[in-house]
Amino acid sequence: METKVNYTLVGGFVIVLAAVLIGGLLWIASGGALRKHYDLFTAMEEESVAGLNLNAPVKYNGVEVGKVRDIQLDPADPQRVQLTFAIERGTPVKVDTVAVLKTQGLTGIAYVELGGGSSAAALLIPTEQPPYPVIRTKPSLSARLENVLTTVLAKLDRTSGNIDALLSDENRAAVKSALADIASVAHTIAARKGVLDAGMVNAARTFDNSARAPADLGPVIKRINTAADAVAKMGDDVSQAGTNVAKTVGAVGVDTRRFATETLPEVQRLLGELNDLSNSLRRLSEQTARDPAGLLRGHGRVPEGPGESTTEPRPP
Repeated sequence: METKVNYTLVGGFVIVLAAVLIGGLLWIASGGALRKHYDLFTAMEEESVAGLNLNAPVKYNGVEVGKVRDIQLDPADPQRVQLTFAIERGTPVKVDTVAVLKTQGLTGIAYVELGGGSSAAALLIPTEQPPYPVIRTKPSLSARLENVLTTVLAKLDRTSGNIDALLSDENRAAVKSALADIASVAHTIAARKGVLDAGMVNAARTFDNSARAPADLGPVIKRINTAADAVAKMGDDVSQAGTNVAKTVGAVGVDTRRFATETLPEVQRLLGELNDLSNSLRRLSEQTARDPAGLLRGHGRVPEGPGESTTEPRPP
């Protein structure tokens, strides 16, 4: 019995199998199961990104971890360039990670180098939609060199200006005059060399005498110290004498007050009586001089003056 073959079914099976094989090959060629997943990050560069192209490599400490997905000016500030990176998922991009532009050798082709990221820092959390997490940037080597060269050139320009001012006609004339004065002084010193030598000898002799002077001054200083001690002792004695005088003056003051309050009134009364006695003796002397015989016969009554009466008043 002859077997019948369904060529339509066989042809369909072959076509399906071929399609599966072709699809599998294409899937494997495009990455397939080995295809990587990427997270998007942005960075803001404040310098020129000349030489950096799309799909330029993004490296983390030298290991390629992604590509540059987009390059455009920052809409908020045209002086900055906004870069978008596609970085492999799982790469430890942290809050202190920084991005720096670098060039590969002499080709001038730029790429982005990620670095930093301490172990204690937190990870940047990627998002599915913009705005994407921002990676910090720092100036590239070329930018730093440019800044340094700019500063150096500015300093060289100022130095050149200062040198020009220093070498002006007036300063050159002043330097020339100063050199002439120095030459004149040198000639004068050479002409007076003998006098200077003698002066140096005298100075040396003076220094020697000065060196011997402390030894000679020793006894003098000792005598001065002795005299100073004597003066100090004398001062102490004078101070003690002053204290004694003060005590004596105090005692004299007490006696003086007692004399003034007790003795002086008696003395005053005694002086008054002596004064009366002196007046009486003076009158007696005058009368004796006028009438010496009166001492024997006595003196008569003194004539009464005007208005005086010898008649004694009668008792009532």
